Amino acid sequence: MRTPNASHIVIALAASALSLLLVNPCSAGPKVTVGASVPANQQVSMDQIDPSHWDALLKRYVDEDGNVNYTGWKQSAADVRALEAFLVHLSSANPSARATQAAKLAFWINAYNAVTVHGILREYPTTSIRNHTAKLIGYNIWDDLLLTVGGKPYSLNQMEHEVLRKMGEPRIHFAIVCASRSCPRLLNEAYTAERLDTQLTINTKVFLANPGNFQYDAAGRRFQLSSILDWFGEDFGRDQAAQLRTIAPYLPSRAAYDAAIANSVSVSHLDYDWGLNDQATARTSRR
Repeated sequence: MRTPNASHIVIALAASALSLLLVNPCSAGPKVTVGASVPANQQVSMDQIDPSHWDALLKRYVDEDGNVNYTGWKQSAADVRALEAFLVHLSSANPSARATQAAKLAFWINAYNAVTVHGILREYPTTSIRNHTAKLIGYNIWDDLLLTVGGKPYSLNQMEHEVLRKMGEPRIHFAIVCASRSCPRLLNEAYTAERLDTQLTINTKVFLANPGNFQYDAAGRRFQLSSILDWFGEDFGRDQAAQLRTIAPYLPSRAAYDAAIANSVSVSHLDYDWGLNDQATARTSRR
């Protein structure tokens, strides 16, 4: 019998791993659970979740452009623990308890952003979240970093696709932040039920005012939009006309608004920059 060479061994291991993955697709990477398992009798409505500690951290480490001082945050053991404590606080929410729609949206937006920041701090220094999103074998931050809420674990993908997107508010795509330069800016304040509509409106307008996310060629009658509007277009409307009407009020000029309302443009999508939303590299890129 021939002794298998290195390439045969690699192929065999890959085939074995793939067969395991097909049997149990959720076993792709090691799971990392954050937050805490809170007894049912200690869980509260999302109306009662206080984001003030998260707000203080954002004000300390996030600038007006949404870039994060990951270096400073990771060097502060106290503030790393403060973020972990906020995740435990989020765990005390009961998703089934009665709460306002605004409170639920604010809760899940804050949860998504806080877990993402926590996940990046675990890996930092790093240059991109995509360094930690294994597709087949290994840790994928979007699937394997889990926040316990009301006794149930939620991945970032579950928060986005199974919770937030089903709530019928397309502007969540301009509020949840995957730690990348082409993402919407990470707001340097917590989302709250009381200010949610204003916060979503402001961040949507800021996002679409950035030429990296929206460009209007009037002579060529063409819009170039963020890839977010390609990947999640259905959340904005059933066809191009409906999608453009949805974003029209947030566009940076009256001419762009009129073109969107009239659906008088062709649409293409801009490349997505997955570089980390890191203050250190943002400063370097501006030099």
